[in-house]
Amino acid sequence: MKQKEKILIIDFGSQFTQLITRRVREANVYSEIHSHKITFEEIKQFNPTGIILSGGPMSVYDTDAPDLDERILKINVPILGICYGLQLISKKLGGKVEPAKDREYGKAILNLVKSSPLFQDVSLESKVWMSHGDYLTELPNGFDIIAKSDHSPIGAVANESVKIYGVQFHPEVVHTDEGRKIIHNFLFDICKCSGSWTSHNFIENSIAEIKEKVGDAKVICALSGGVDSTVAAVLVKQAIGENLICIHIDTGLMRKNESYEIGKVFNEKLNLNHIHIDASEKFISKLQGISDPERKRRIIGNTFIEVFEEEAKMIDGAAFLVQGTLYPDVIESVSVKGASVTIKTHHNVGGLPEKMNLKLIEPFRALFKDEVRNVGRELNIPEEFIERHPFPGPGLAVRILGPVDQEKLDILKEADDIYISAIKSAGIYNEIWQAFAVLLPVQSVGVMGDARTYEFVLALRAVTSVDGMTADWYNFEHDFLSDVSNKIINKVRGVNRVVYDISSKPPATIEWE
Repeated sequence: MKQKEKILIIDFGSQFTQLITRRVREANVYSEIHSHKITFEEIKQFNPTGIILSGGPMSVYDTDAPDLDERILKINVPILGICYGLQLISKKLGGKVEPAKDREYGKAILNLVKSSPLFQDVSLESKVWMSHGDYLTELPNGFDIIAKSDHSPIGAVANESVKIYGVQFHPEVVHTDEGRKIIHNFLFDICKCSGSWTSHNFIENSIAEIKEKVGDAKVICALSGGVDSTVAAVLVKQAIGENLICIHIDTGLMRKNESYEIGKVFNEKLNLNHIHIDASEKFISKLQGISDPERKRRIIGNTFIEVFEEEAKMIDGAAFLVQGTLYPDVIESVSVKGASVTIKTHHNVGGLPEKMNLKLIEPFRALFKDEVRNVGRELNIPEEFIERHPFPGPGLAVRILGPVDQEKLDILKEADDIYISAIKSAGIYNEIWQAFAVLLPVQSVGVMGDARTYEFVLALRAVTSVDGMTADWYNFEHDFLSDVSNKIINKVRGVNRVVYDISSKPPATIEWE
């Protein structure tokens, strides 16, 4: 979507790059992450209001270190370099970077030594988060030192005449006390942003763009029942009315009674009258005997295309397809850094348009989950729907480790229903980003009523997160876990052991497959 003001974030491989864009967007300024391989011409076309260079794990003097076209530093928009970004600016403009005698990792005290718009209203001494092995030993011409720390005599620099700034620490992380203020100063005092990127403005702009793009053509939307596709459908319907045709495919891989319940919400509360297709037998039969998670995803994706294509052929004048693709889907499926590997294939990124000759409408391709939820609230979608936990495109197929069959699906649906119902009854559903049960390909010995059992192990997972890029496990009360475990073992035939997953992301992913 075209934005009047936007911040370009150039990624050099930092684990914190997504946090930078989060902080910028929290200030109601649009931002996008692009690889360090972005060309000078592409940047001119992007027309940024400001540029932020991220940190990175390498030294600027490593042979294969990520580089930057020097012309970018003369593009005449404000630039902020963070950690590696600062060091790269310095190297490119004639300064000197060397390995530090005392490397800084973790908290440090930053002391301001010269006034600068970057540190407007920031305390003279404040805690910051450092993560570097190299540091600046000589400034480029025209730059002044504006802050230092115990182990970084050059902790922040500024060339006020060309509006290029650099900080050795990470203002984007929560451990930097006044990091948000520093980023705010860069956006508003230096880049002169207005902070007009709001849900309301996003909706208005999206509706205008969709109307212009679609004209009188028909648009198809695959309604999964998740937040993303539902909010996307409501938004598109506001733009084109009855020219939107929604299709819901019941794959048999959804949670207990879910297909029926969301169908009622679509029709009765959201006015998204839809075509309902029960293709559960087809999906489940094609998954018989398949253990590899990537093969499962591909089979489900291809079967979805096949079923969807059959239905779509019957719709005259269909030219566009709506998908609820999110920014993290794009980041994980199409590497932003260029050097990182694909973690997993996403069910809703690509596939359908190539097969069906449909053009894509992806209104949320640049949004994070919480931003989509805010759009949903602005569109008056009921809160209980907005707050639904994320659910993977392949559904329960990736929550049954190993081959999928009807018996295992029935076991997992019952157990998951008990777990989620207990979370809702305890009033903690909205404290959790995502909660679900996973059926493991492990059977263990148990004792029930003096008889020996040999049944499945069920894992429970619950995490807190903001955008799904990082996550921590949710700390349930012990009594809660004890009660849920007892209910599942007593009520679900086929499970005799329940475990709780206490892994964070990273190093684990949220889903098990």
